[in-house]
Amino acid sequence: MVRKDEFIKERNQKLSKKVIEALKKRHFDAYFCENKQQALEKAMEFIKKEDTISWGGSMTLGEVGIIDYLENNGYKTINRDKAKTPEEKSQCAYDAFKSDVFLMSANAISQDGQLINIDGLGNRVAALIFGPKKVIVIAGMNKVEKDFESAFNRARNFAAPCNMQRIAAASNRQTPCAITGDCADCYSPDSICCQMVTTRLCRPEGRIVVILVNEELGY
Repeated sequence: MVRKDEFIKERNQKLSKKVIEALKKRHFDAYFCENKQQALEKAMEFIKKEDTISWGGSMTLGEVGIIDYLENNGYKTINRDKAKTPEEKSQCAYDAFKSDVFLMSANAISQDGQLINIDGLGNRVAALIFGPKKVIVIAGMNKVEKDFESAFNRARNFAAPCNMQRIAAASNRQTPCAITGDCADCYSPDSICCQMVTTRLCRPEGRIVVILVNEELGY
């Protein structure tokens, strides 16, 4: 019996060609991988042993295993999760701008090759825009949407509430969407929807590497 996942993967394989072509037209360096292991191997092609690597908060990076790989193999990392105080954690966020490689995912990607990201503190999207020499974006094909409007809607009304519920479960931070699951366009000081960034083009050309993965990853 053929599993439905096989047809989803076939659909993603076909669609990825269009998305990769669109990303390259926008000057991103873009690749398609069939699974998490391939995505990890592809990402490591852009990381040298002497590089300093940091990353933004991401479920996808954890699922791919790249953070554990870097930490377990002697790479130089800036890891906010190892900070012992709020001040040290904040300093790590600033230090990440001086990293050689910054890792992250995207909240959504439109089929015409635009990246959509929503952030609270802004350190993740700021590093995407400027600072680190190389940015590697790893995203499951579940984050690809038909057009910009659909991608923005996904980021705001699906990814953000899911991420806020994850954050609320581990802290005292709380917003309406963490309670209802639905965006309330709130003004909460705990909101993670402070910065809404569309990356329309990659400049300098090739600075941002986008790795699409034929699996469902992250929110």
